[in-house]
Amino acid sequence: MLYHFLLALHSATRWMIVICLILLLLRSYMGWKKKHQIKLYDFALQTLTLTLLYIQFAVGLTLYFDSPIVQYFIENFKDAVKLRQVRFFGMEHITMMTIGIIVFTIGYIKAHKTPSTVAKFRTIFIYTAWAICIIFTSIPWEFSPLTSRPSFRMF
Repeated sequence: MLYHFLLALHSATRWMIVICLILLLLRSYMGWKKKHQIKLYDFALQTLTLTLLYIQFAVGLTLYFDSPIVQYFIENFKDAVKLRQVRFFGMEHITMMTIGIIVFTIGYIKAHKTPSTVAKFRTIFIYTAWAICIIFTSIPWEFSPLTSRPSFRMF
């Protein structure tokens, strides 16, 4: 019961993160190129995105250790590593998402330490772009050739 609730929460949070990352990327690009001043909104959006990523990571870790697919992967590693979908959830998804969150976190910290406004926006843009590349390629989209899952899961 809890597993299915967390799976639906993980799916719903994905969309909030996708929206936040895209907004942050657009906002930081415009701020960088047009030399805007950083506003409270910019910091709030970056902090919200980071918070959602950490919540998603915590829920994802809980799902990882409770997932029947991952249990099969761990118990039958030699055979499971050859199965695309099992390997994706047992190894690739969690690894790439962790790297994506680390990249975003480094960008968040660097941006807050950067004195220049233009450099802050540039730093946010670059690290957010890298995080998007890593995270978006590791999401099990409905149309993904790697593995697919429904776009929306019901609670």
